[in-house]
Amino acid sequence: MLPFTVTILGSSSALPTSQRFPTSQVVSLNNQPYLIDCGEGTQIQLRRYKARIGKLNHIFISHLHGDHIFGLPGLLSTLSLLGRKNDLHIYAHSPLQEILDCHTAFFRSEMDFRVVFHPLNFKRPQVIFENKKIKVESFPLKHRVPCCGFRFSEQPKLPHLRKDKLEEFDIPLRERVKIKEGSDFMLPDGRVIPNAELTLPAEKPRSYAFCTDTIYHEPALKSISGVDLLYHEATFANDLEDWAHKTYHSTAGEAATMAQQANARKLILGHFSARYNDIQPLVDDARSIFPESYPAEDGATFEIL
Repeated sequence: MLPFTVTILGSSSALPTSQRFPTSQVVSLNNQPYLIDCGEGTQIQLRRYKARIGKLNHIFISHLHGDHIFGLPGLLSTLSLLGRKNDLHIYAHSPLQEILDCHTAFFRSEMDFRVVFHPLNFKRPQVIFENKKIKVESFPLKHRVPCCGFRFSEQPKLPHLRKDKLEEFDIPLRERVKIKEGSDFMLPDGRVIPNAELTLPAEKPRSYAFCTDTIYHEPALKSISGVDLLYHEATFANDLEDWAHKTYHSTAGEAATMAQQANARKLILGHFSARYNDIQPLVDDARSIFPESYPAEDGATFEIL
Protein backbone atom coordinates (compact mmCIF):
# COMPACT_ATOMS: atom_id res chain seq x y z
CA MET A 1 0.00 0.00 0.00
CA LEU A 2 1.42 3.37 -1.03
CA PRO A 3 1.90 5.91 1.78
CA PHE A 4 -0.95 8.46 1.79
CA THR A 5 -0.59 11.24 4.39
CA VAL A 6 -1.71 14.73 5.35
CA THR A 7 0.71 17.02 7.22
CA ILE A 8 -0.66 20.10 8.93
CA LEU A 9 1.59 23.12 8.28
CA GLY A 10 -0.80 25.66 9.80
CA SER A 11 -3.97 25.27 11.84
CA SER A 12 -4.88 28.81 12.87
CA SER A 13 -7.57 31.00 11.39
CA ALA A 14 -7.02 34.63 10.36
CA LEU A 15 -4.58 35.52 13.15
CA PRO A 16 -1.41 33.45 13.51
CA THR A 17 -0.33 32.71 17.07
CA SER A 18 2.94 31.73 18.71
CA GLN A 19 1.78 28.10 18.45
CA ARG A 20 -0.13 28.04 15.17
CA PHE A 21 0.62 29.25 11.65
CA PRO A 22 -2.18 30.20 9.21
CA THR A 23 -3.78 27.53 7.06
CA SER A 24 -1.63 25.27 4.93
CA GLN A 25 -1.32 21.51 4.45
CA VAL A 26 0.68 19.00 2.44
CA VAL A 27 -1.13 15.97 1.04
CA SER A 28 1.34 13.29 -0.03
CA LEU A 29 0.65 10.12 -2.01
CA ASN A 30 3.66 7.89 -2.63
CA ASN A 31 5.91 10.79 -1.52
CA GLN A 32 4.51 13.14 -4.17
CA PRO A 33 3.43 16.36 -2.37
CA TYR A 34 0.38 18.49 -3.10
CA LEU A 35 0.03 21.81 -1.24
CA ILE A 36 -3.36 23.05 -0.01
CA ASP A 37 -3.48 26.78 0.78
CA CYS A 38 -0.40 28.83 1.49
CA GLY A 39 -0.75 31.09 4.51
CA GLU A 40 2.05 33.32 5.77
CA GLY A 41 5.11 31.30 6.73
CA THR A 42 4.23 28.21 4.71
CA GLN A 43 7.72 27.89 3.26
CA ILE A 44 9.16 27.90 6.79
CA GLN A 45 6.83 25.07 7.76
CA LEU A 46 7.63 23.15 4.58
CA ARG A 47 11.27 23.14 5.59
CA ARG A 48 10.62 22.55 9.29
CA TYR A 49 8.57 19.44 8.60
CA LYS A 50 10.79 18.21 5.77
CA ALA A 51 8.29 18.37 2.93
CA ARG A 52 9.73 17.53 -0.48
CA ILE A 53 9.62 21.09 -1.78
CA GLY A 54 11.59 20.23 -4.90
CA LYS A 55 8.86 17.81 -5.98
CA LEU A 56 6.01 20.28 -5.40
CA ASN A 57 4.19 20.81 -8.70
CA HIS A 58 0.58 21.52 -7.70
CA ILE A 59 -0.86 24.09 -5.27
CA PHE A 60 -4.59 24.25 -4.45
CA ILE A 61 -5.94 27.52 -3.03
CA SER A 62 -9.40 27.41 -1.43
CA HIS A 63 -10.10 31.16 -1.53
CA LEU A 64 -8.45 34.55 -1.66
CA HIS A 65 -8.38 35.65 1.97
CA GLY A 66 -4.93 36.69 3.09
CA ASP A 67 -4.43 33.96 5.68
CA HIS A 68 -4.66 31.42 2.86
CA ILE A 69 -2.43 33.09 0.23
CA PHE A 70 0.08 35.47 1.88
CA GLY A 71 2.76 32.77 1.79
CA LEU A 72 2.69 32.40 -1.99
CA PRO A 73 4.99 35.28 -3.05
CA GLY A 74 7.71 34.13 -0.68
CA LEU A 75 7.34 30.51 -1.75
CA LEU A 76 7.61 31.43 -5.43
CA SER A 77 10.73 33.46 -4.72
CA THR A 78 12.30 30.57 -2.81
CA LEU A 79 11.53 28.10 -5.59
CA SER A 80 13.21 30.48 -8.02
CA LEU A 81 16.29 30.81 -5.82
CA LEU A 82 16.47 27.01 -5.63
CA GLY A 83 16.75 26.91 -9.41
CA ARG A 84 13.36 25.48 -10.26
CA LYS A 85 12.75 24.85 -13.97
CA ASN A 86 9.50 22.85 -14.09
CA ASP A 87 6.05 24.40 -14.42
CA LEU A 88 4.19 25.10 -11.18
CA HIS A 89 0.41 24.63 -11.36
CA ILE A 90 -1.85 26.75 -9.14
CA TYR A 91 -5.59 26.01 -8.87
CA ALA A 92 -7.44 29.03 -7.51
CA HIS A 93 -9.94 31.81 -8.07
CA SER A 94 -8.79 33.57 -11.26
CA PRO A 95 -8.00 36.99 -9.63
CA LEU A 96 -5.06 35.34 -7.87
CA GLN A 97 -3.07 35.54 -11.10
CA GLU A 98 -3.33 39.34 -11.10
CA ILE A 99 -2.45 39.49 -7.40
CA LEU A 100 0.69 37.41 -7.86
CA ASP A 101 1.71 39.23 -11.02
CA CYS A 102 2.00 42.41 -8.95
CA HIS A 103 4.33 40.67 -6.51
CA THR A 104 6.40 38.74 -9.00
CA ALA A 105 6.94 41.71 -11.33
CA PHE A 106 9.90 42.73 -9.18
CA PHE A 107 11.72 39.39 -9.57
CA ARG A 108 10.17 37.92 -12.71
CA SER A 109 13.52 37.99 -14.54
CA GLU A 110 14.88 35.59 -11.94
CA MET A 111 12.09 33.05 -12.39
CA ASP A 112 13.08 30.27 -14.74
CA PHE A 113 9.82 28.39 -14.30
CA ARG A 114 6.31 29.04 -15.51
CA VAL A 115 3.33 29.47 -13.18
CA VAL A 116 0.27 27.89 -14.79
CA PHE A 117 -3.07 29.07 -13.37
CA HIS A 118 -6.19 26.90 -13.38
CA PRO A 119 -9.38 28.79 -12.43
CA LEU A 120 -11.77 27.03 -10.07
CA ASN A 121 -15.50 26.56 -10.58
CA PHE A 122 -17.52 27.93 -7.64
CA LYS A 123 -20.91 26.71 -8.91
CA ARG A 124 -20.45 22.95 -9.17
CA PRO A 125 -17.96 20.16 -8.40
CA GLN A 126 -15.24 19.64 -10.96
CA VAL A 127 -12.27 17.34 -11.53
CA ILE A 128 -9.30 19.73 -11.65
CA PHE A 129 -6.32 17.35 -11.72
CA GLU A 130 -5.79 13.69 -12.41
CA ASN A 131 -2.93 11.29 -12.99
CA LYS A 132 -2.44 7.52 -12.68
CA LYS A 133 -2.36 7.59 -8.89
CA ILE A 134 -4.69 10.40 -7.75
CA LYS A 135 -7.72 12.46 -8.73
CA VAL A 136 -8.43 15.91 -7.26
CA GLU A 137 -11.91 17.41 -7.32
CA SER A 138 -12.98 20.89 -6.24
CA PHE A 139 -16.44 21.60 -4.85
CA PRO A 140 -18.18 24.80 -3.73
CA LEU A 141 -18.29 25.87 -0.10
CA LYS A 142 -20.10 28.86 1.37
CA HIS A 143 -18.04 31.73 2.71
CA ARG A 144 -17.96 35.52 2.43
CA VAL A 145 -15.97 35.20 -0.79
CA PRO A 146 -15.93 32.45 -3.44
CA CYS A 147 -14.48 29.34 -1.81
CA CYS A 148 -13.85 25.72 -2.76
CA GLY A 149 -13.06 22.54 -0.90
CA PHE A 150 -10.94 19.75 -2.36
CA ARG A 151 -11.21 15.98 -2.43
CA PHE A 152 -8.11 13.85 -3.07
CA SER A 153 -9.06 10.35 -4.18
CA GLU A 154 -6.68 7.49 -4.84
CA GLN A 155 -7.26 6.00 -8.27
CA PRO A 156 -8.83 2.50 -8.29
CA LYS A 157 -6.22 -0.22 -8.29
CA LEU A 158 -6.06 -3.37 -10.36
CA PRO A 159 -6.91 -6.63 -8.54
CA HIS A 160 -4.22 -8.87 -7.11
CA LEU A 161 -3.22 -12.07 -8.87
CA ARG A 162 -3.57 -15.27 -6.84
CA LYS A 163 -0.10 -16.81 -6.63
CA ASP A 164 -1.50 -20.28 -6.10
CA LYS A 165 -3.50 -20.06 -9.33
CA LEU A 166 -0.55 -18.67 -11.27
CA GLU A 167 1.42 -21.76 -10.29
CA GLU A 168 -1.48 -24.21 -10.68
CA PHE A 169 -2.23 -23.15 -14.26
CA ASP A 170 1.37 -22.19 -15.14
CA ILE A 171 0.21 -18.77 -16.36
CA PRO A 172 2.96 -17.04 -18.40
CA LEU A 173 4.06 -13.49 -17.60
CA ARG A 174 2.62 -12.11 -20.85
CA GLU A 175 -0.90 -13.13 -19.76
CA ARG A 176 -0.77 -11.75 -16.24
CA VAL A 177 -1.30 -8.08 -17.13
CA LYS A 178 -4.35 -9.03 -19.18
CA ILE A 179 -5.77 -10.96 -16.23
CA LYS A 180 -5.21 -8.01 -13.89
CA GLU A 181 -7.14 -5.89 -16.40
CA GLY A 182 -10.08 -8.32 -16.33
CA SER A 183 -9.43 -11.05 -18.88
CA ASP A 184 -10.13 -14.74 -18.32
CA PHE A 185 -7.40 -17.30 -19.03
CA MET A 186 -7.63 -20.14 -21.55
CA LEU A 187 -5.72 -23.35 -20.90
CA PRO A 188 -4.06 -25.29 -23.76
CA ASP A 189 -6.94 -27.82 -23.70
CA GLY A 190 -9.48 -25.05 -24.32
CA ARG A 191 -10.84 -24.75 -20.79
CA VAL A 192 -11.47 -21.17 -19.66
CA ILE A 193 -10.57 -20.14 -16.12
CA PRO A 194 -12.78 -17.21 -15.06
CA ASN A 195 -11.02 -14.05 -13.97
CA ALA A 196 -12.74 -14.19 -10.56
CA GLU A 197 -10.89 -17.43 -9.79
CA LEU A 198 -7.53 -15.91 -10.64
CA THR A 199 -7.67 -12.62 -8.77
CA LEU A 200 -8.32 -11.12 -5.36
CA PRO A 201 -10.00 -7.71 -4.95
CA ALA A 202 -7.71 -4.71 -4.71
CA GLU A 203 -7.74 -2.50 -1.63
CA LYS A 204 -10.50 0.10 -1.56
CA PRO A 205 -9.22 3.45 -2.90
CA ARG A 206 -8.54 5.91 -0.08
CA SER A 207 -9.67 9.53 0.05
CA TYR A 208 -9.18 12.84 1.85
CA ALA A 209 -11.38 15.95 1.81
CA PHE A 210 -10.52 19.50 2.85
CA CYS A 211 -13.26 21.98 3.85
CA THR A 212 -12.35 25.53 4.87
CA ASP A 213 -13.49 28.34 5.12
CA THR A 214 -17.21 27.70 5.20
CA ILE A 215 -20.42 27.98 7.10
CA TYR A 216 -22.18 24.66 7.78
CA HIS A 217 -23.01 23.70 4.17
CA GLU A 218 -24.98 20.52 3.53
CA PRO A 219 -24.66 20.68 -0.30
CA ALA A 220 -21.00 19.74 0.16
CA LEU A 221 -21.98 16.37 1.64
CA LYS A 222 -22.22 14.73 -1.77
CA SER A 223 -18.62 15.66 -2.54
CA ILE A 224 -17.19 14.45 0.78
CA SER A 225 -19.35 11.33 1.16
CA GLY A 226 -17.48 8.28 2.43
CA VAL A 227 -14.07 9.90 2.79
CA ASP A 228 -11.51 8.15 4.95
CA LEU A 229 -10.26 11.43 6.39
CA LEU A 230 -12.05 14.77 6.51
CA TYR A 231 -10.56 18.11 7.49
CA HIS A 232 -13.31 20.56 8.37
CA GLU A 233 -12.87 23.99 9.81
CA ALA A 234 -13.98 24.40 13.43
CA THR A 235 -13.21 28.05 14.00
CA PHE A 236 -15.43 28.39 17.08
CA ALA A 237 -16.80 26.34 19.94
CA ASN A 238 -20.52 25.56 19.97
CA ASP A 239 -21.35 28.44 22.32
CA LEU A 240 -20.36 30.91 19.58
CA GLU A 241 -22.64 29.46 16.92
CA ASP A 242 -24.30 32.81 16.21
CA TRP A 243 -20.95 34.49 15.67
CA ALA A 244 -19.80 31.60 13.49
CA HIS A 245 -22.79 32.10 11.24
CA LYS A 246 -22.30 35.86 11.05
CA THR A 247 -18.71 35.36 9.91
CA TYR A 248 -19.51 32.39 7.63
CA HIS A 249 -17.52 29.91 9.66
CA SER A 250 -18.40 26.65 11.43
CA THR A 251 -18.43 25.45 15.01
CA ALA A 252 -16.74 22.25 16.13
CA GLY A 253 -20.15 20.64 16.54
CA GLU A 254 -21.13 21.54 13.00
CA ALA A 255 -17.88 20.11 11.67
CA ALA A 256 -18.63 16.89 13.53
CA THR A 257 -22.16 16.81 12.14
CA MET A 258 -20.79 17.13 8.60
CA ALA A 259 -18.41 14.22 9.27
CA GLN A 260 -21.22 12.13 10.70
CA GLN A 261 -23.59 12.84 7.81
CA ALA A 262 -20.86 12.22 5.25
CA ASN A 263 -20.06 8.85 6.84
CA ALA A 264 -16.40 9.85 7.12
CA ARG A 265 -14.08 7.53 9.01
CA LYS A 266 -12.09 10.23 10.80
CA LEU A 267 -12.33 14.02 11.28
CA ILE A 268 -9.59 16.60 11.72
CA LEU A 269 -10.69 19.86 13.32
CA GLY A 270 -8.77 23.01 12.41
CA HIS A 271 -8.75 26.71 11.49
CA PHE A 272 -9.07 27.57 15.16
CA SER A 273 -9.79 31.12 16.26
CA ALA A 274 -6.82 32.77 17.98
CA ARG A 275 -9.04 33.35 21.02
CA TYR A 276 -8.54 29.71 22.04
CA ASN A 277 -5.35 28.98 23.95
CA ASP A 278 -6.88 25.63 24.85
CA ILE A 279 -8.75 23.87 22.05
CA GLN A 280 -9.88 20.91 24.16
CA PRO A 281 -13.43 22.36 24.55
CA LEU A 282 -13.76 22.35 20.76
CA VAL A 283 -12.57 18.75 20.58
CA ASP A 284 -15.07 17.82 23.29
CA ASP A 285 -17.87 19.56 21.36
CA ALA A 286 -17.01 17.53 18.27
CA ARG A 287 -16.54 14.18 20.00
CA SER A 288 -19.97 14.41 21.62
CA ILE A 289 -21.31 14.03 18.06
CA PHE A 290 -18.52 12.26 16.17
CA PRO A 291 -16.10 10.37 18.45
CA GLU A 292 -13.39 10.00 15.79
CA SER A 293 -12.56 13.73 15.93
CA TYR A 294 -8.98 14.92 16.34
CA PRO A 295 -7.43 18.39 16.57
CA ALA A 296 -5.04 19.71 13.95
CA GLU A 297 -1.65 20.58 15.41
CA ASP A 298 1.08 22.25 13.38
CA GLY A 299 3.49 19.52 12.32
CA ALA A 300 1.09 16.65 12.90
CA THR A 301 0.88 14.01 10.18
CA PHE A 302 -2.25 11.92 9.67
CA GLU A 303 -1.89 8.65 7.77
CA ILE A 304 -4.78 7.55 5.61
CA LEU A 305 -5.17 3.77 5.87
